[in-house]
Amino acid sequence: MNTKKVWFVTGASKGLGLNLVKKLLAGGYSVAATSRNITELEKVISEENSNFLPLEVDLLNEKSVAAAVSKSMEKFGKLDVIVNNAGYGQLGTLEELTDEESRKNFDTNVFGSLNIIRKTMPYLRAQKSGFIINIASIGGLTGEFAGWGVYCATKFAVVGFTEALAAEVKEFGVNATVVYPGYFRTDFLTGGSLRTPKTQIDAYTTARQLQAAHEQHINGNQPGDPEKGALALIELAEMENPPVHLVLGSDAFEIAANKLDALKNEILEYKNLSISTDY
Repeated sequence: MNTKKVWFVTGASKGLGLNLVKKLLAGGYSVAATSRNITELEKVISEENSNFLPLEVDLLNEKSVAAAVSKSMEKFGKLDVIVNNAGYGQLGTLEELTDEESRKNFDTNVFGSLNIIRKTMPYLRAQKSGFIINIASIGGLTGEFAGWGVYCATKFAVVGFTEALAAEVKEFGVNATVVYPGYFRTDFLTGGSLRTPKTQIDAYTTARQLQAAHEQHINGNQPGDPEKGALALIELAEMENPPVHLVLGSDAFEIAANKLDALKNEILEYKNLSISTDY
């Protein structure tokens, strides 16, 4: 009998999600893996494996999500680790991006994960155990990237609801962690994983320069190894008392440390004004 944990991973056909699924299957874990296109998923994970359940899921459709969760329960009998990994990058300054572009990014990066949480929590709550891992970004800790405002806002949202989730589900023996990856050498900066604004305003020179840097120089030179990132997530899931926050990558660690120092210093600098509003 396989006593290893059962994983449910979204956005599994590419990037960190794909590397995670491959490592899990190689380690003998059972995995339900979702993608918008099941053919694409089966193409990259072609092996016949009784521990693998590929699922075509529209994360924005609650019925589609519920059906996928139900199929996973029917096949494996339980769910132990839920990984909300699906998402995409949206470039563009706040002025440039249309309401539609902004909302679509929130739909996938935020509301898609909430749909998964809403449909999996009844099972985790009933079994009095489980772990939800939400993949954010170091852009969920600092938004100081010109032209990445909406994307960072989606990831800040992931951080916020993960903190609340961790507090809400603790009484049921369920854990929640938000992960802040830095730059990993995946296809995140290419193809459908990174979208540019439909209408660009050339006056935003800083944003254009940063956009070009990501597309032309950072892509292919990211310091993070996605296979090691996958192993770190597996190690995280095996912890008895996992953290609510986990930074992933040396670049993310440095950015996080600088952000925390800057935030602390700024808050303390204006302490007198801050506390002047009390009765």
